Amino acid sequence: MRPTRLAIIGFGRLGRACAAALRDSHDLELAGVVTPQAAGGLPKPFEHARLAGHVRELEGVDAALVCVPAGQVLGVARELLQQRLPVIECAILDEGALDAHYEALGDAARHHHVAAIVGAGWDPGALPLVRRLFEVLIPRGRTEVGAHPALSLHHTTAADGVQGVRAALACESRSANGRPQRYLYVQLEHGAIAATVEAAIRADPHYAGEEILVFPVENLAAFEAAGSGIVLERRGTGAAGGAGLHSHLVLEARFDLPTFAARIMLDAARRLAQLRPGAHPYSLWL
Repeated sequence: MRPTRLAIIGFGRLGRACAAALRDSHDLELAGVVTPQAAGGLPKPFEHARLAGHVRELEGVDAALVCVPAGQVLGVARELLQQRLPVIECAILDEGALDAHYEALGDAARHHHVAAIVGAGWDPGALPLVRRLFEVLIPRGRTEVGAHPALSLHHTTAADGVQGVRAALACESRSANGRPQRYLYVQLEHGAIAATVEAAIRADPHYAGEEILVFPVENLAAFEAAGSGIVLERRGTGAAGGAGLHSHLVLEARFDLPTFAARIMLDAARRLAQLRPGAHPYSLWL
């Protein structure tokens, strides 16, 4: 049985992580990478991968991994679905926008009689499943998520596109009063003015209404090496089994977010053949 051939649409952090994960897979293989910068070639160790400006230029594609910024996912996925190509995406959007996003993808997938898997990343994707498991095991209690600042993939991508930014890393955390905060570390292009870049970032819709702290840095390598992190904690409010014991579950993790998201996307790709036309939220039990 031949491997399932996947096209990667976009080649930022997530696209590169998907390509790296595919190199270690025996049942999935890379059909090629689709990016507007197709003429420039791919960096090592992906320089031999097929590169195209449009998915139609690739041969034998079974499905597409959509790895473009969140605001572009819907348009890109719709175009792929029109070509009867199954898609997998992991766009991170606000709750209201996410519901509308899933509904629109579901309508397009059903109309073109093809399957799509939505929310196949870390969050949305794997983290809500872990959180739900904690709530099943401890029905009466409270859940807290935080402690380690976590990499925000779509906010990082948004900052990468700001003029004067050579590279960016966006982290999410919460202040002592529980308000969400965003820490944005930016490596500037030569000659760029930090105040001008910060003003442009604050004007971007991705950061509208958010508390954001911008820190210019010489090099992002040290920050990226630290990876993402999370502490998910569930404390029971009632005695367990009447024995006078209180249940307490903790997941503390440190990881590379694009790598985890890519592995979830590949897991979703393995399940596409089981699915009817329409959009399906990612689950371990698809």
